[in-house]
Order: sequence, then C-alpha cells, then structure tokens
Amino acid sequence: MSVVFDGAFVGTTGPSGLEPSRAVQIVAVRETGGRVLGSGYLVTGTAVLTASHVVRDAATVYARFVTQDRRTAELECRTVWEHDAVDVAVLDIEDTAAVGLLTGSLAGVRFGCTRMKADCEALGFPRFKLRGDAASVYRDSHHAHGTIAPWSNARAGSLEFIVTGAPHDGPEHAGSAWEGMSGAAMWSGGCVVGVVAEQHRAEGPGTLTASRVEEWYRKVAPDRLETLCRLIGLPATVVELDRLTPSSSFSAAGQEEPIERLALSVRQQWRAEQRRRRLHDPYALSLRLKPADPAYFNERAPGLLTQEALSPRLDDQIAQIVAGYREISTGRLVVLGGAGAGKSVLLIHLVLELLRTRAHGGPVPVIFGLGSWNPATTELQDWLCELLVRDYPDLALRVQPGTSLAQMLLDEGRILPVLDGFDEIGAGLRYEALSALNQSGLKFLLTSRPAAYAEAVLPNDDGTEGRKRVPVRLNAPGIELGDLTPDDLAAYLRGGQGADADGPVRVSAWDPVLAQLRQQHRSEGASNVAAALTTPLMASLARTVCGDPPGESPLVLLEVERFAGPEAIQEHLLTEFLPAAYHPRRTGTPHVRGTGARPPWDLRRAEYWLGHLAAHLDRLPQGARAKSNDLTWWELGTTLPRFTRTVVIGLLAGLAFGVTTAISNVPVVLVDTPHGIEFALLRGLVAGLLHGIAAGLIFGLAYHFTSEGAAFRPSPVRISLVGRLRTFAGPRMRHGEVRPKFMTGFCGGLIVALTLVLIDRGVIDPLGLPDGQGGGGLTTALLFLAEISLGGGLVFGLMAWLEVPVPPGTTVRPVDLLETNRRNVVYNLLAWICVLGPLAGIIEGVQHGPLRGFLTGLVFGLVSAFAGGIGYGLTMTAWCQWVALCRIWLPLRGRLPWALIAFLDDAHERGVLLRSGAVYQFRHARLQDHLSRTFHERHRRRGHREPEVSHEG
Repeated sequence: MSVVFDGAFVGTTGPSGLEPSRAVQIVAVRETGGRVLGSGYLVTGTAVLTASHVVRDAATVYARFVTQDRRTAELECRTVWEHDAVDVAVLDIEDTAAVGLLTGSLAGVRFGCTRMKADCEALGFPRFKLRGDAASVYRDSHHAHGTIAPWSNARAGSLEFIVTGAPHDGPEHAGSAWEGMSGAAMWSGGCVVGVVAEQHRAEGPGTLTASRVEEWYRKVAPDRLETLCRLIGLPATVVELDRLTPSSSFSAAGQEEPIERLALSVRQQWRAEQRRRRLHDPYALSLRLKPADPAYFNERAPGLLTQEALSPRLDDQIAQIVAGYREISTGRLVVLGGAGAGKSVLLIHLVLELLRTRAHGGPVPVIFGLGSWNPATTELQDWLCELLVRDYPDLALRVQPGTSLAQMLLDEGRILPVLDGFDEIGAGLRYEALSALNQSGLKFLLTSRPAAYAEAVLPNDDGTEGRKRVPVRLNAPGIELGDLTPDDLAAYLRGGQGADADGPVRVSAWDPVLAQLRQQHRSEGASNVAAALTTPLMASLARTVCGDPPGESPLVLLEVERFAGPEAIQEHLLTEFLPAAYHPRRTGTPHVRGTGARPPWDLRRAEYWLGHLAAHLDRLPQGARAKSNDLTWWELGTTLPRFTRTVVIGLLAGLAFGVTTAISNVPVVLVDTPHGIEFALLRGLVAGLLHGIAAGLIFGLAYHFTSEGAAFRPSPVRISLVGRLRTFAGPRMRHGEVRPKFMTGFCGGLIVALTLVLIDRGVIDPLGLPDGQGGGGLTTALLFLAEISLGGGLVFGLMAWLEVPVPPGTTVRPVDLLETNRRNVVYNLLAWICVLGPLAGIIEGVQHGPLRGFLTGLVFGLVSAFAGGIGYGLTMTAWCQWVALCRIWLPLRGRLPWALIAFLDDAHERGVLLRSGAVYQFRHARLQDHLSRTFHERHRRRGHREPEVSHEG
C-alpha cells in the first residue's frame, strides 16, 4: 500500500542528532485483519527500534518511510528482539538496498541517560495528526518537544516527558490523542534516552511516559542484553552511556565558576596535606607497580601502567599513571595494595596531577573515604552528595527544586570520585558495594587491599539456601603496588644526603644498615629489616623514629635479640612514633599563630588522649564499616553511654534554666508584688529549683530520644539576614522546611509552658509565693501558653528561613565547621531575645501599660535566650553537645584536653593525624589500631583509673 504524506522530510541531521528521514511509522497487522499503528526509529542500516506492545502478536509488520518527494514507502520487517518488561522491540528490514535509497548513508546512534531536568524531543505519528479527505486519509508526523522530568515515576523506573503545546484530549471512549506515538525514540543532547511507551490519561494530555534506556541494563537478562547491544549499537554496559548535561545547567549557561572554585579548593587542600606529610621532603619514595590479577577485572591495564614502562622518578611516574588512566575507555581504575603500601598517598599525588593537567571545566577529582558508605541503606550518588556538601558546603546551594549544586555536578559527570579504602567497608557488604559501583555509571578511581577486593569479586555462597552469588568484575583494569627494595629506600632513609656540588658524599646514620640490606647474603637482622620496611608507611616511620633528630640509631633495628622478626620491628616503630613526633626538639610548622613554638603537650598525656580517640573510633556504631576512620568533632563523646550523656545534658540544661529563672524572678516579684527583697529571693530560689528540675527532665528526655538522629550532624549552612534577603527570589537552602520547624518549636514551647504553669500555679503559689502575674487566673495562664508556644514556633521558623549557603569557595577544615555551628547557636539565642521579648512585651503592654510591657519583654527575652535557647541548643544542636561532652565532661574526667581543637590541630601538624575535608583521620589505620590496643591494655592494667586532670593548652 502507498499513502501520500503532506510533510517535508529532507534527511538532514538536526542539531540534536535526530534525523527526520529515519523516523518511521509502524504498521502491525494482526492475523484477524486488524492493525495497530505506532512509531519507530531506524537506528542502524536494517534495525528499527520501537515499542514491544505495538508489534506484539503481529502476523506482519511494516515500516513506513517518508520519501523526499513526500510520498511513502513500506518495507516489510520481522521482529528479531522484544522485551515486554522494558516495552522495547527491534525490527529487522531485509531489503537493505531499499533502505539505502530511502535514507542514504547512516551515522551511528548514541545512547545516553540523564538524572537532571533537560530538553528533549521525539518524532512520531500520533492519532491527533490524522489528516486527509474522503480520497486519502493519513497520519502526519508530529515533532514533540518539551522537557524530561527524571525524578518522576521513581518506582516504575520510567521517564516522564512533559510536552510543550500538548493536544486536547478527546472523551474517554475515543482513546488517547497520542495513540500511535508509542515506539518513538526520545532524544536529548544528541542521544536516545528512551522510547515512548504510553500516555496515562489521568496525567493529562501534556505528559508521556517512556522506557528509560538505563533501565534496560537492570531489567534485561545479560544474554538477551548482549543481543540487543549487537542489534542496535547499544553500549555493553550502563557506564558507557553518555551522561547528558541539561540545558539549564551551569555549563549550558556558560557559568563555570562553581566547578572552577571546587577545583581550586581541592588543589589547595591536598597541596597543604602533601606539604604536611612531607611527601616530597627531602626525597620521595618511588613506586613499584604490577598488573593486578586479571581474574578480578574485565579490562587490562594500559601499557603505561607497568613497572617496566615507569620512570624511576616519582613525579614522572605519577604523570605516566595519569596518562595511562586517561587511555582507559571506562574511566575506571582500581589500585590494590597491602596495609601501608601507599595507596592513599598515591591518590593524593594522582589528584594533584589530574588537577594540574585538567582542561578548563573538566571533571574535578575529589577523594572520598569509602568506610562511611553503607550500600545497603544509601545509594552511592546520595552518599557522594552528602560528603561533598559536608566538605564543601557551598555545594549545598539549591539550583533546582530538590536538586543541590553537588547533585547537579555529580549527575553531569563534573566530579571524578576518588574512592579510598574499599576494604574499610564491612566484609558482609563489600559484594553489594562492588555491584553498586559497577552499575553506577560513574567513572572513578578505587583503592583496596587485595584480599578484601578478591573476596568481593568472587564471594562465597550468601547463606540463603546454598545459592552462589555471581562474580562481579568491574569494567576497569587493576594495578597493584609492590614491595619497596633496598635501592628504593636508600635515598629516602638517608634524607637525600648525597654529594655536594663540590664535596664528598655526606655520611648518614642509615649507611651501615643500608650496606647490610644490599648484601646478597644478609644477616638475620638485615633480613628482618628488609622485610619490615617494604611499605612506604614503615619506611616513613623508620625515618621519623631513627633518622630525624633526636632519633635513635638505625643500628638497633638489626638487633635480633630485641626484634625476633619483621613484625617486632614494625611494632617497635609504631610504639616509638609518638615519642619522636612529640619530642621537644622536633621542629615543624607551629600551631599557635604568631609564635615560633608548639604548645608544650606532655608526651604521656598526648599518648593517652590519642589512645582515647582511637578507642572512640572503635566504639562508634559501625554500620557498613569494618572500622570507622573519620574523627568528627560532632561525634566525639557520643560513644559514652546514652544514659551518661542524657544526665550530663539534662543537668546542664536544668542548671541554665534554673539559674536564669531564679535571677529573673527577683525583679518580677519586686515590681508586681508589695513584698521585699527577701521574699523575692526566696521565691526566685524555689522557682529556679523547681523549674530547673522540670526543664532538665524535659530537655534530657528530648535529648535521649533524638540523640541518634541527624539533628546532631552539623548543618552546612550559616545564618544571615543579608544573605536571605539577597536570595529572597532565588533558590532556597531548605525549601519547605519552615513550616515543620515552626510546628516543632510551637509544640516544644507548648510542652515547656504548660509544665511551668502547672508548677507555678499548682506548687509555688500554694506555698504562699505568688509572682503577682494575675493570681493564677485562666486568662493569664492561656496568655502565657500562647506567648511561649507561638514564640517558640516563630524562632524555629525564622532560623530555618534565615539559613543560607556558606560563602562560595569555602574550603572546610574541622574548625571552620565548628565555628560556623557556634555562630549559628549564638544567632539562635539572639532570635529568642528578639522574638520572645517583643511578643511578651506587646501582650503584657496591652493589658497593663507600656512600662509593664517593656519590663516584661526584657525579662522574657533574656530568660528565653539563656533558659530556652541554651536548653534547645544542648538538646538539638551539634555544637552545644560538643561543648557539654567534649569541653566540659570529658576534660573533667581527664579523657580529653581542655583545648581539644588546639590539640587536634597540633597532632595534624606533627603528622600524627591527617585532615580530609571536615574530618580528621589517623595517619594510618595501623597506627590507629596500635593506639587503640595500647590504650585498652593500659586501661585494664591500671584498673580503670583515670589519669590526673591536666589543664595544659
């Protein structure tokens, strides 16, 4: 059959990659004689992509092309692949010569995916384009355009296509106006991102539903997916799909500033860390690389990533590894190495080299510690976004409803995750984590210990009815860090002491040891030293303990009587590292600004405090982690028993509330009653005691039931009236949270106010101690309840509204986040004064005159700030919990120093701790384990006695 179309298709490629001449109308003829009409797209020289429900149970299928003379040509097809779960089918046209005449040469089709709102289009043949007269009836083409709403249909996994200029839908019995559009390819950014599948009448005529390309990888069995890839040119893995950038993104708008600010922040952060770790001072250890076991990977490492191809100089080695990484088509690389092999240090070098050679606007490498990710409860993208916002708070800015800048950069592929410590994930979750990484579609670098990675790739049976898990091999090559040799160690341990330009070679304390290590037939002691110093960690500890002044002689390491084997030497180096780091003659960058010396921390106490911190990390709830490595200030003290924490918080809140109430009652009683100062002091004492007890119980219970929630994680925002007014018409940080915060404050204020009214009117007044506030009348009580509850709601809502992102380009140190949260608490106290004071003053002034209103407002404002504000802060904020537990309780017991932040910063400068974004970590997990084990052993030997309280620092 041949039907004339009144549409001009000329076969040229549009700007989006959609070629009109390749769009076809599908005619599926049933055995009964009926037919179903749909749309499709010629993706290869013979393959047409369409919807499976269009051709299901068809006896004959035709692809109807539009010719350049605006006529049609029908070519018979056969269905070679279909899948109902994704509603996709592939038709094969046997008459390839006819296809060539109709379409000319064909370019390959690109397939992509998007997680962001983006422009899209589709070309099909819907029912509302029915045209013609009695002599000729046909359906013309319709070029639908609009936007993708990728977060809709989350459970179904389909795409929502919001069409611009949608047709009017007819009555229900007439069917959808879009009938016949099914099977049309959806295009965005020059890629096919889906296939139109259906239109739900309840959503209106402006919304279409499409089968999402990335869902095909999840729902189609591997063997059938392989066939589909071969038929239509679909990439073999989801990671190879093009990740599209929406038209509303920063890059599309020509605004590259956010990504360039992030690149600068990352570069500054890791350059500073590189200097502190002395990674180039005075001589850098070179690398030993070898290809990892190919049984665990689907890709082979490029030739540049082999020991034979590497230069002997570290800088050249790093440049070669980066160049080799960029040759990997999947953009993924796995680095394996044993404990202390230098994986984390290598990542720092790689990140800086990637940044140095990065093109403007290119992806920014960011290091993430994998130990905090729980793949069973948190999606990889969500976890990455959470850490980005924690370490770079300006990325919390909302650029679209429900989408932060961090999420946008991740979705656009502008962030290159550098994932450190796969082995730090709990053993039971590594298989799931590896599967999530493989299916994520992200490019990344990953480090792990070999045994942990091998166990995740080839797991044992999962314990359910004897089933075996399918091996998960990453679409990435792997390289493995090898052991250091004596030649690698020589210049590093000697401290770069070679020949002067015009003088002899300098003598080093390490020379006798290195001479024995180079001997073909080593002594037992030399063999032990060589085996102990095969990793960069142990080499650096050895240089610190035995090389830096005033260190012990390296010759002691050769003593077999003291060190029976390599393990004993390594344990000795770990034990002696802190004495070397805290020796009074040790130099380095001073902690105290403007001074030339470090704080005089006592070694014994520093060891105890660091041991307590290491033990604290062991006691943290581990979740997915094999062991926590992140030393976050907001979690310090949380490993105390919850009962202890509740008592401390309740006591401090009750004390603040009681003292404030007692003091404020004195002027109130003097003004409102004829009694003198003695009566006022007595009433203040009784009211303060009872109110303090009640407030302590209320705030203590509130803390007890909320202390494990997210309320104690520091929020990456600041409070700013100017910033809020400037962004009044712009994106909000916490869209939609003002109302729930208002209700929280209202209900909390109502509970506190009701309790105080019951105490005043039910206990204190019967004791003959009235305050003169209306004699206990119902009206006065109701007004008091209204003042406190409404005031609490207004304070909470106002603070939520005033939250704005931190200034752009902020690089967060732990102390930065601490200071931001401290300022937020101070602003919260001021808000209580500014809201509760005027509110109470106005209500009281209307009843009793302006003087009484002014005095009442002043008292109410101060009481609410120092009683309610401090109670709220202790119960609901990270900074106040930090003050209560880490600045008061734990220092009183000698567990931590009074100047904790100064101590942590100093330990960082000495190389004991390192900093990763907003958290501290111990220099290495082995050092952390050693300190924790030593702390527990000493604690047991001393019978749980606490050391003397120190006021140093």
